[in-house]
Amino acid sequence: MEFLAFDQIYNMDCIEGMNKLPDASVDLVITDPPFAIDFKAQRSNYNRTGSRVMEGYNEIRVSEYAEFTMRWMKGVHRVLKDSGSFFIFSGWNNLKDILIAIDDLGFTTVNHIVWKYQFGVVCKRKFVTSHYHCLFVCKDDKKRKFLNSSRFGKDARADNGGSRRYQDLEDVWNIPREYWHGDKKTPTKLPAALIDKIIAYTSEEGDVVMDPFLGSGQVAVVSKMHKRRYIGFEVVREYFDFAQERLEKGFYRIAADDEEAGNLPLFGKAK
Repeated sequence: MEFLAFDQIYNMDCIEGMNKLPDASVDLVITDPPFAIDFKAQRSNYNRTGSRVMEGYNEIRVSEYAEFTMRWMKGVHRVLKDSGSFFIFSGWNNLKDILIAIDDLGFTTVNHIVWKYQFGVVCKRKFVTSHYHCLFVCKDDKKRKFLNSSRFGKDARADNGGSRRYQDLEDVWNIPREYWHGDKKTPTKLPAALIDKIIAYTSEEGDVVMDPFLGSGQVAVVSKMHKRRYIGFEVVREYFDFAQERLEKGFYRIAADDEEAGNLPLFGKAK
């Protein structure tokens, strides 16, 4: 079999794509799979201008979510190295299916992280959901990498005088969502600061980072910024083209009107 090349992204189903990768060839997986919540990508209450959000979000039926989850996570288990780590983002709605797959496939749960962001959808009959779950798992807990001083040394101090490293290592992450005003965008994306943190603690330069559900290409783009190799899969052609454009042009953000003056270089700071 001819295997797929790294430092590339592919417009294909991730299960098909992972079948074309060698066993134990990936160091880190970061992904945000479909929600299965009848997600409306262009709704105004997601605090964005719908006309700038690309259509084509590929949803999964709730009745199929458990089987779908088991299938793609089985592929991750095969391609992930024993020294590797796997981060899966999920809302609470279908979290149970991900947790069951983690146990059934033989992954070890390292942390259950809560990502707290700055806003949620206003609700009339329940509390506002303004957080996301992040399951940090691995295949071999004794072999996995964790570089606990990669961002802050033991003597680094926070504004309140406490340990900066300790606070950064807590399992509740307060990281704002990104606003891409006036720029092209997909309906969902992880903020660069969140991916930065995962990459810093669980990988090294030259490691291979994979995202099975690439979307806008955020994981691939940030991996490239940090001198990691990358690979990703995206079934929606429009999203794939957008991710490819970001990687090829070297822009983190791309203006909706295609004017170069509105673009943000790849190695610029995410807003």
